[in-house]
Amino acid sequence: MSAPTTISDGNVVHFHYTLTDDEGDVIDTSSGREPLGYLQGAGNIVQGLEKQMLGHGVGDKFDAIVPPEDGYGARTRKLERVPRDAFPPDVELAQGTQLAAQDQEGKIVPLWVVEVGDDAVIVDPNHPLSGVELHFAIEITEIRDSTDEERAHGHLHGPGGHHH
Repeated sequence: MSAPTTISDGNVVHFHYTLTDDEGDVIDTSSGREPLGYLQGAGNIVQGLEKQMLGHGVGDKFDAIVPPEDGYGARTRKLERVPRDAFPPDVELAQGTQLAAQDQEGKIVPLWVVEVGDDAVIVDPNHPLSGVELHFAIEITEIRDSTDEERAHGHLHGPGGHHH
């Protein structure tokens, strides 16, 4: 069976990327690393980028701009001030640290530390990239059909994927 020539749902895709914000500052890049692999249509990457990958082929280089509502969402929640002694003493707290907290319903919610004071910690319940327009520079390096197991699990296996 020959490899697909363009990306459609159910394909495994590998790509290089550089992610920048509105100011052109680099947020993340695969430069110097292996290309990132994902299963198209399974929500492995932000929705707005996944939509823009459809129809592209190996070797394609393109820019994808993803608005916050198709990326990490809008900044909808307020910063919270938490007493320092609410955290276990062995937890290292620094700006940018990601924590997991439980809300009133017992759901685990991620929080990011904004500021650490002597008696209080300011945390942000919004993803650091929420409210940010994402600018991706993409280069597609490989497209292949996914396996039945990958489709069942919702992500790719093997090199560049999920290992058991």
